[in-house]
Amino acid sequence: MDGKAAPNGVATIEDRILRITGYYGYYPGYSSQKSASRSSVIQCKPGGNCPSRHRGMTRQLSPLSVAEDSAAPILELQNRSPSGICRHSRVERQSRSGEEGTQTHTESSSQEAEGQTRCQSCTSTVLKLIWRFLIILSVSSSWVGTTQFVKITYETFDCPFFMTWFSTNWNIMVFPIYYSGHLATAQEKQSPIKKFRECSRIFGEDGLTLKLFLKRTAPFSILWTLTNYLYLLALKKLTATDVSALFCCNKAFVFLLSWIVLKDRFMGARIVAAIMAITGIVMMAYADGFQGDSIIGVAYAVGSASTSALYKVLFKMFLGSANFGEAAHFVSTLGFFNLIFISVTPIILYFTKVEYWSPFSAVPWGYLCGVAGLWLAFNILVNVGVVLTYPILISIGTVLSVPGNAAVDLLKHKMIFSVVRLGATIIICIGFLLMLLPEEWDEITLRFINSLKEKKSEDHADDITDSSVHTRSRSRANGTVSIPLA
Repeated sequence: MDGKAAPNGVATIEDRILRITGYYGYYPGYSSQKSASRSSVIQCKPGGNCPSRHRGMTRQLSPLSVAEDSAAPILELQNRSPSGICRHSRVERQSRSGEEGTQTHTESSSQEAEGQTRCQSCTSTVLKLIWRFLIILSVSSSWVGTTQFVKITYETFDCPFFMTWFSTNWNIMVFPIYYSGHLATAQEKQSPIKKFRECSRIFGEDGLTLKLFLKRTAPFSILWTLTNYLYLLALKKLTATDVSALFCCNKAFVFLLSWIVLKDRFMGARIVAAIMAITGIVMMAYADGFQGDSIIGVAYAVGSASTSALYKVLFKMFLGSANFGEAAHFVSTLGFFNLIFISVTPIILYFTKVEYWSPFSAVPWGYLCGVAGLWLAFNILVNVGVVLTYPILISIGTVLSVPGNAAVDLLKHKMIFSVVRLGATIIICIGFLLMLLPEEWDEITLRFINSLKEKKSEDHADDITDSSVHTRSRSRANGTVSIPLA
């Protein structure tokens, strides 16, 4: 329905609405031109005779037609069949349906490929988690088994230095085990001599010489023997749980020595952990009133942790970091040095009757082999785990030996833990876990907190936007949105 012309040149209500809404291609007289163009279309009835001049759709070339061409598709109705169906439209619909089918097939195939990739990534993640869990469990169980086997061996064989010497000799097998793994997994296999020379670069560019063998191996072999010997002496005086907890203090001693000797970065959290470790040591010694075997056992355990920390710091100072092959070569070298030079010590202790056994057949070789085998497995797992996983997992496996030994002492030996000892053990374990914090833990924590705040603010903004859009749509549905007229 056409209205009268308005003072501003708008002829109809339709023109006014189009002008207000800013319709693309609008100009005054739009509706009248549109009605004129519609009236120019002549349709043929099915079965009727159409004039030749109206065989197609006649359209006026005007600014209106240009505007309609830019706003909507043009349908050319040509070559009508007697039934009045447009062949061109039918072909166009078929082509569109074919394109839609191809697009749907492509989307479905891409979704399947994406699902397979996601499934593979999830599977690999699960396998990695299982592998890391097995490494932690193996490290913890091997250390618990070593400690408990020593306690059992003490019931029939009280010779801690001989046990230390016998177990250290098994370190000779570390490099052969490593080379067997190299032959099983490496694509380019090397001869044993070539691999031995390659791994001996840990001693320098010239490899292992007699001078370096004595100079570099002797101090580390002595520290290795002292660490294990003092640990076994502590097991004679204390329970396995107490000794394993006190040995965890070596992490705090490593930090203190590295800070003093190697000038490592100062960290407040690790200082707190070191203080907690010292507090746990004092509480452990106070558990029996600073008297009897308890204080001696605590001293042995702390001495073992101290020599272990000194070994690690000196290794880092003189030899630096080492891969699995170099570490296996070095540990086997320690075993050779122990066999050649330290074998005289248990002989002297035997003839001086400090560590004497009689008869020779009374030696529990089965338990000794169990201790040596578990100790060897622990050393191999530590070196393999550092290379294949993260060092923090090895540390977690070590600290988990404390509750493992506590469970064995409680269930098998019917051990009753005092409140002071239990508190000291918990404090030492917490300090050990604080030592595992990375150096940039404060920066990482701040970034994590800031990311959480940004994510919360983004979610809040999205919620506000969604609620405003929902409110606006409801208002439009209720007819409350007004369009201002110009």
